[in-house]
Amino acid sequence: MRTTRLAPSPTGALHLGNARTFLVNWLLARQAGWKILLRIEDLDGPRVKPGADKHAIADLRWLGLDWDGEPLYQSQQTDRYAAAVRKLLSAELAYPCVCTRREAELASSAPHADDQSAVYPGTCRGKFSSVEQPRAASGREPAIRFQVPDGDVTFTDEFAGPRKIPMERLGDFVIAKSDGTAAYQLAVVLDDASAGVTDVVRGDDLLDSAARQILLYKALGLERSIPRFCHLPLVVGTDGKRLAKRHGDTRLSHYREKGIAAHRILGLLGQWCGIDCGQTTNLTELLKRFELQRFPRHRIIFDPSSF
Repeated sequence: MRTTRLAPSPTGALHLGNARTFLVNWLLARQAGWKILLRIEDLDGPRVKPGADKHAIADLRWLGLDWDGEPLYQSQQTDRYAAAVRKLLSAELAYPCVCTRREAELASSAPHADDQSAVYPGTCRGKFSSVEQPRAASGREPAIRFQVPDGDVTFTDEFAGPRKIPMERLGDFVIAKSDGTAAYQLAVVLDDASAGVTDVVRGDDLLDSAARQILLYKALGLERSIPRFCHLPLVVGTDGKRLAKRHGDTRLSHYREKGIAAHRILGLLGQWCGIDCGQTTNLTELLKRFELQRFPRHRIIFDPSSF
């Protein structure tokens, strides 16, 4: 059975952009009879806010979105992540790195295309023969980076079409942080493969992440588990940047507290999905009318003052 997942991160509240992505994921799944999992991506240590997982679940239920089975938590899978890191280190497909973020940025001249973050230039690649060596030399706990091979990563996205991502755009990326916590790229690969996820629907700011994750699937011997990817244009603010506090309060909980009906939010989200559904609608109507082929190819600009 084809399987997808809704994967909120409890580092903050769900906003309208998150809601549209989750809605599209849900519509695709329920139209075609896929299984839907709910995974709480709660590995981001200090940024995880107590109770944010419960608020996210409440927001999704308020919209009427459902899933199959109980929520899964990444924080309960740490042993599996650690084993994968050891496997990659043993195969010399990963290496320890003691560069601080600032040092990595100063050493790099190639910013990431999407968010202008620095691409790591490989300063520590081949420098240490064990994890203990950089720890003794620097007094710092090392992070673990995946050694990206030469060449391009090619795949066909269900929405964005054929993609070719060059290695230079990826850089050797972190798979385990210096505190031992698995990084996003590794955790989602292992979780999706373990759960049998066949379809990943998310924002197009993660297109490069698909390339990184494909490399990890292959390095871990999980080629047969590589899912279909569907990356959608983001909802952004009037400045063209992804929704954030600077754009006003776009949290779902904000609208709930103001007494705005879920049907009105669904009407807005439906319009953003290319459906002429008026100011209010319901999931039954959206299920009847949603077509991925009619989904807007451009990013949606949201001005909170107009809603």
